[in-house]
Amino acid sequence: MVTFQSGALSKLCSKDQQELLDAIDRLRLEGINNYVSLPQIIVCGDQSSGKSSVLEAISGVAFPIKANLCTRFPMEVVLRRTLDISAHVSIVPHEDANATEQKVLSAFKEKMTSFDHLPDIIEKAKNYMGISTTQGKAFSNHRLRVEITGPDRPHLTIVDLPGLIHSETKNQTAADVQLIQKVVRSYMNEPRSIILAVVSAKNDFANQVVLKLARAADPPGHRTLGIITKPDALHPGSESEKQYVDLAKNQEVEFRLGWHVLRNKDSDKEAKNVVDRDTMEQQFFTQGAWTELPLAHLGIDKLRERLSKVLLKQIASELPNVMEEIEAKFEACNAQIQKLGDPRAKEAEQRLYLYTLSQSFQSLVKAAVDGTYNHDFFKDAKTDTGYRQRIRAVVQTLNERFANEIASRGHHYEIETYHSRVVGDKMVLISEEKFIEHIEYLLKRTKGRELPGTFNPMIVSDLFLEQARPWGDLARQHVQRAWGAANQFLDLIIGHIADASTLKTLKKEIFGPFMDEILADMMEKANELLLPHQSGHPITYNQSFTDALHTAREEQSKKRLEKAVRSFFGDQCTETDIMLRNTGYCSGCGVTYQGGTSAGGTNIKELVVALARTEQNPERFAAQEALRCLNAYYTVAMKRFIDDIAAQVIENKLIDPLESILSPVSILGMDSKQIAIIAGESEDSRIEREQLNKQLAVLQKGMDTCKRFTGMKFTGNSLFVSSTSEANSASGAQKTPSSLSGAGKRKTKAQKDEKKQPQNVEV
Repeated sequence: MVTFQSGALSKLCSKDQQELLDAIDRLRLEGINNYVSLPQIIVCGDQSSGKSSVLEAISGVAFPIKANLCTRFPMEVVLRRTLDISAHVSIVPHEDANATEQKVLSAFKEKMTSFDHLPDIIEKAKNYMGISTTQGKAFSNHRLRVEITGPDRPHLTIVDLPGLIHSETKNQTAADVQLIQKVVRSYMNEPRSIILAVVSAKNDFANQVVLKLARAADPPGHRTLGIITKPDALHPGSESEKQYVDLAKNQEVEFRLGWHVLRNKDSDKEAKNVVDRDTMEQQFFTQGAWTELPLAHLGIDKLRERLSKVLLKQIASELPNVMEEIEAKFEACNAQIQKLGDPRAKEAEQRLYLYTLSQSFQSLVKAAVDGTYNHDFFKDAKTDTGYRQRIRAVVQTLNERFANEIASRGHHYEIETYHSRVVGDKMVLISEEKFIEHIEYLLKRTKGRELPGTFNPMIVSDLFLEQARPWGDLARQHVQRAWGAANQFLDLIIGHIADASTLKTLKKEIFGPFMDEILADMMEKANELLLPHQSGHPITYNQSFTDALHTAREEQSKKRLEKAVRSFFGDQCTETDIMLRNTGYCSGCGVTYQGGTSAGGTNIKELVVALARTEQNPERFAAQEALRCLNAYYTVAMKRFIDDIAAQVIENKLIDPLESILSPVSILGMDSKQIAIIAGESEDSRIEREQLNKQLAVLQKGMDTCKRFTGMKFTGNSLFVSSTSEANSASGAQKTPSSLSGAGKRKTKAQKDEKKQPQNVEV
């Protein structure tokens, strides 16, 4: 078994940091990174910028730089601390790969006994991924995973990404350019990735794509560290060297993490190993313009120290967010599994699933119909979803809207007044005088055996049918709105209690047909309620009709008397003036009255005659009386119709049947075929359950691991651990990483006696 280089790696992980890094590695081992972004270091840069050399310098792993094989796909170097020394290479298929590709690529597993075999293994991996210039595929978004373990290895993940291409070439198509940028962006956009943006001093940094992408993925620059490579390619004292020195000083392109300068190893001419490379680099930075920079920003040795601090800070600051995200995904995963229910291969299992589902359905419908919204199904009422879940509130609002529409737009003729409003297209604005003339015309056209001055009672029926003409359309619109709201409500309920497959079949086999029947019943009942108002003759025994008619007659009589008084006394006389005439003098007309007779000889008895005078035109009198009857009956009929629609259509035909759509009794009465159609588990559901159970187990392990670090905070360059996590850490200090999730939870007496003070661990 080969012994790997470890001196370069040890500086990436101090003893104080070990347990926290162990925890993150534990999460990655458990597969949490498939569901939650975990802190990692990614190396990005333009093609031939020296990325692979940077990766080798950081990790101590010699990659085949000359062959440029590592830039054909993302390469994940996973360093783990275990008792055994080993190195394995595998392919992690991209999530977009189909089932066949995933099976083939996942089968690729190689074990290394020496890094000399790495170029051959990478070449073999290329063939698995289908990378071939002859086949027109130069790059892949699948990931090559190089896993190196040993007792002296740190827990660290470094990802080397394909080099960014500026334009297509003979061997690199425009599609390759887009694919590489897409892959690099996806890694950069991971909010917990530390971006090492590698810039080669051989080219103008303003023209290197990596800086633009890093800025887009991390605008504040909080998690980006710039790396300048190949500084020895610059002519000493040149303008280019000055620009790169300014760049290294964080003056040209500013990153919060700053910049670092490395001198790459030339594998053909100079250093043959990591030690030679580090020595030559140290000598280079002791001369020239580079001496202006802080020593902490020069050389690979200092970069390892910087990355150690940056990585620890990133992990410590992001761990609470990781924990919250894991818990949120755990709850969502668990809820999805609950929807799927238990496996349903047999009829008894399928029937039991539907039976349980029907109980939940009825419980939620009853709560919503009764207006008791205390179940966790009901979201915030201020949201659109939360409102639509409250079917009682929705129906109440719709009924009120219907009542207002009937009152404001339900009549065909709108009597014009001083305060008349704008009417709709189907309403006719008409003056009272014109309306009376319209009634007179109808009276003439519908004369029967009635005597002069009276009218045929059926004229009220004709007028009412004309006036209530818009009721039908308004009622049908209201029915459609209420029915649509009920459909949305049911979709939310079954979406809450059933999985996607069962939801689809339930809507098709049960809810769809049932709701169609309900709509038909609602329309039939609405038409039935409309029928008396669209044919036949007016019928009412409501006292409100006679009261309204009596009130209308009184109002008409008052108007007639007022008109007669003003006509008799003259328009210049006010009501006060007329009252003062009883005292003998009217200030309005200047007449003195004595003994009921004016000084001019006018007899007050003439006033009585004027007041007693009635409408001389019998046809007009009949038209006025018909109008009064129409208005009184329309008001009574409108109120009755509004209540009938709300009670007999919306409540009886829509709301009341909802609970019975899916009941335990109906489930028991279904035949085997229907049960299988509705609740039978598809292959997709079975696969989904397996994936969810696997995901749930992974997330559960992740939560157990994270709980050990509850209360941990990072301030400045120090890691503060709460008494709980400190004790947990102490109890597990003698354990290997594989025992972190469950062992060592009991405290010793000495640990229990320790003061409950935060411990400051310097980074």
